Amino acid sequence: MKRIVIGLCLMTVSLMAELYQVWATPEFAEKNMKIIDIRTPAEWRETGIVKGSYTIMFFDEKGNFNVPDFLEQLERVVKKDEPFALICRVGSRTGIVSEFLSERLGYKVTNLKGGIMKMIHEGYKTVPYQP
Repeated sequence: MKRIVIGLCLMTVSLMAELYQVWATPEFAEKNMKIIDIRTPAEWRETGIVKGSYTIMFFDEKGNFNVPDFLEQLERVVKKDEPFALICRVGSRTGIVSEFLSERLGYKVTNLKGGIMKMIHEGYKTVPYQP
């Protein structure tokens, strides 16, 4: 019986979860969707950030992460059922994190493939990061 209940809970979460994969473009930055930048402070300073985005580091410079800390900060910015997008440098980290948030925790996530570097390459003008 316990296995059935756990299975039903997991199915419910996966039914509510949404994961979209879209290319990071300057046009996407103009959409009315919150963008969470999961890079490191050094990266934010180096390239700047998407105007209006939220900076919440997931992996540190050594590749370490603290899921409870990240989720605590994320929940201050987005509600569980609110669609939002993740961006990093080239889309590798957001690919991992967006899948985790969607499939394991039921968030409605858009992974911005190509990351901030693709947007900059396409002419997007970032704004300076200010802690």
